[in-house]
Amino acid sequence: MSSVLGNKVKLSVFGESHGRAIGCVIDGLPAGIQLDFDKINREMARRAPGKDKTATARKESDTPHILSGLLDGITTGAPLAMVIENTNTRSGDYGNLMTVPRPGHSDYPAYIRYGGNNDIRGGGHFSGRLTAPVVFAGAVAKQILEQQSIAVGAHIKQIGNVCDSSFDKNNIRADFLHSISEKPFAVINSDIESEMRAFVEQARLSGDSAGGSIECAAAGVPAGLGGNMFDTVESRLSSALFGVPAVKGVQFGEGFGFSEMLGSEANDGYEIKNGKVSLISNHNGGVLGGITNGAPLVFSVAVKPTPSISKPQQSVNLQTMENEMLFVKGRHDPCIVPRAVPVIEAVTAFVLLDLMM
Repeated sequence: MSSVLGNKVKLSVFGESHGRAIGCVIDGLPAGIQLDFDKINREMARRAPGKDKTATARKESDTPHILSGLLDGITTGAPLAMVIENTNTRSGDYGNLMTVPRPGHSDYPAYIRYGGNNDIRGGGHFSGRLTAPVVFAGAVAKQILEQQSIAVGAHIKQIGNVCDSSFDKNNIRADFLHSISEKPFAVINSDIESEMRAFVEQARLSGDSAGGSIECAAAGVPAGLGGNMFDTVESRLSSALFGVPAVKGVQFGEGFGFSEMLGSEANDGYEIKNGKVSLISNHNGGVLGGITNGAPLVFSVAVKPTPSISKPQQSVNLQTMENEMLFVKGRHDPCIVPRAVPVIEAVTAFVLLDLMM
């Protein structure tokens, strides 16, 4: 099992959903960085559960406790380690899942891979709960990137069949990204929020869950980051993004839309603007040949519906090797998309910081 991300700056995530605590260690941070914990706590609150009907009712404060790497709020250059205590667990709700795995969840493949020794409570180390330390790491990365005039932001692009407006891929400013991130429900078109909430509520009331997608952007990214072949910006980011539970698809720029375009439509022309090389359009999402081209970095991720639903589901009993209907208990998100927005931002910020180093 590997829970380490990064080359120059490394993030190691530890803990289980219903263990004593979760946390992370960040190795390779530069010394002398003043961290604003008000900003970090705001990021943590965006992801925290129990605050919205679209999320699980489980309440956790997600307060990070620093163990090392910080002195008077300034990074020392030593590994930055932190923990978050788990305080609101109901492990008994998961007693039947060791023998009757949830369809669409990691239960069965993890049972096989780890010989039945994996912690099944709340999903264990496979739980979305483990994204809290990722958001902490991303919040730290964002503050360092801000010093380089790089901003990262995302919005709910779609929930079910309800869609938000899309980014203007070639005209994305830092203040615009910040304004979206400050919204309790991160959409560009505020009028669409009620429709998205209604779709999630309908799924919840029927004992089901809803999927969707998130569009993320980074403004101010300089040209020249990344590499070709197997060290591309796309591959580095995609590898990290697929580490976020429920992410099942990633596309950069127009993505699969390129399959319907001609070269004359897909190519992004160049022009000299304010004495610098600029792109006329940004269909490629700010990356060419695996290397950033100076345009905003833009990509989307597909997020599948939460597999833990209250509707009866067909499964099997791994002890008796017979078919069995599964009835899932516990508290689960009817839609993970809203809480996943800060997680996608965090992963993006951390990968960009690693690339910048």
